[in-house]
Amino acid sequence: MSWLSVLALLICPLMMIFCMKGMMGGHNHHDSHSSHDLNNKMKHLEAENEKLRKEVDALSSLVKKES
Repeated sequence: MSWLSVLALLICPLMMIFCMKGMMGGHNHHDSHSSHDLNNKMKHLEAENEKLRKEVDALSSLVKKES
């Protein structure tokens, strides 16, 4: 086995380690989502869910009237 083959075998895992470290290094897991943002998203989703339920109920009553 030549030194070039050994170098190629070593480069791949080393590059993977550096890439993974680079991907994880920029993130601070504690500050990624504030509770305020999550509460706002939750309220928005609950309002949207209620709106969709009303639409489904209206459509189902319309279908029942036509039957």
